Amino acid sequence: MTLPVSGMTYTADSFQKDQVAYHGVLNTTSVKDEVRLARTAPKPTATFSGVGRTSAKLTATLPLTGALTPTGDMIIDIQATVPVGATTATVEDWLTALGVFVGSASFKSHVNAQKISY
Repeated sequence: MTLPVSGMTYTADSFQKDQVAYHGVLNTTSVKDEVRLARTAPKPTATFSGVGRTSAKLTATLPLTGALTPTGDMIIDIQATVPVGATTATVEDWLTALGVFVGSASFKSHVNAQKISY
């Protein structure tokens, strides 16, 4: 099983219940190049249908400049909680908006400069 991500291909390497780890071509014992996808099924109650949870975690070992170590791991963890009954169209609209935000100058300055006030 392969997972395409922005022109790169990740291959399924590790399978657990509700979680799969995919490794990229750069992944070694000392360099991380991984995407991990996970899910948690909804847990309904008598009065609420519940929420489905998913996560996508990207981990990559990066070369560092001006740091005490030559490399370090960058981790980007995206989590979604979607109530049971939400329409696919509505969820996809929000995912599209998130994609635009992640690609925006505001989000890039949030990650690169840790800016939170605009």
